[in-house]
Amino acid sequence: MATMYYEHDADPTVLEGRKVAVLGYGSQGHAHALNLSDSGVDVVVGLRDGSASADKASAAGLKVLSVADAASWADVVTVLLPDTEQKAVYDDAIAPTLEPGQAILFAHGFNIRYGRITPPPSIDVVMVAPKGPGHLVRRTYTEGGGVPSLVAVHQDASGTAHDLALAYAHAIGATRAGVLDTTFTEETETDLFGEQVVLCGGVTELVRAGFDTLVDAGYQPESAYFECLHELKLIVDLMYEQGIDGMRYSVSDTAEYGDVTRGPRIINEAVRAEMRAVLEEIQDGRFAEEWIAEDRSGRDRFNLLRAKGSDHPIEAVGTRLRAMMPFVSEGRTKVQDASGG
Repeated sequence: MATMYYEHDADPTVLEGRKVAVLGYGSQGHAHALNLSDSGVDVVVGLRDGSASADKASAAGLKVLSVADAASWADVVTVLLPDTEQKAVYDDAIAPTLEPGQAILFAHGFNIRYGRITPPPSIDVVMVAPKGPGHLVRRTYTEGGGVPSLVAVHQDASGTAHDLALAYAHAIGATRAGVLDTTFTEETETDLFGEQVVLCGGVTELVRAGFDTLVDAGYQPESAYFECLHELKLIVDLMYEQGIDGMRYSVSDTAEYGDVTRGPRIINEAVRAEMRAVLEEIQDGRFAEEWIAEDRSGRDRFNLLRAKGSDHPIEAVGTRLRAMMPFVSEGRTKVQDASGG
């Protein structure tokens, strides 16, 4: 059973007098920087020269420095850059500035787990990983709440690295909701698995396959869209609020019977075996190596697959139907503006 921490478990004074540099000002970066600042932490944002986010960060009242200057200035360096960019930035701008007693903080364990970044032993290496997008981390903080988060310690040079992680989680509002202990390995592997098998890869392929099956059988694409994509949110919201059992209680008996009898025919043993194969590729590093090689080579295959997905008929049908339902995306512009790009 994982250990849970809340407000009373964290000591905010651990961050008193410590300077924090948030590298990156995207979805998570803007939320961490603003929440830290509002919590009274001395924080700057580190951005590459010419970054389009510099004006946004400055307009929000945050001091902006170059990545190297921010890392040199800080006691705690929070790395919130894309996974594929972190190693180069670390090697070029962070590692040369590191001194004993500093700490590096991540929100995802990818680069530590796969050995792409290896900080010196005199440095604390910790993780605070909110289990939600940055705009939600920011919004819930301003409303007095928080987003549940994971904390982990990879390297405890100071002997107080866990206290630092909890204090940081407290400052961004996470301890208001609850914080769980984990490890860099567990967070990385479960996060990648969830994305690939359920949350992104699994769901999108299931939705498109269902849509294709109905359309190929002669049903209207609009009906297929509503049944296989639009209503998905309603079911996910019920599971989010009440769990699977609560969702089944809320839907009709006909829907529930179809769920419990046909669901296992779709997610059968062959699918489960493929899930285990995907997990093995994550655990042994094959996925990481593949993704890093793809990024280095110019992302040709990635861009081709992305374009293929965009060309699927469900996208055109969905665009047309969502235009008839402005309530579906009424908050989208606000979220994009808040994310900082």
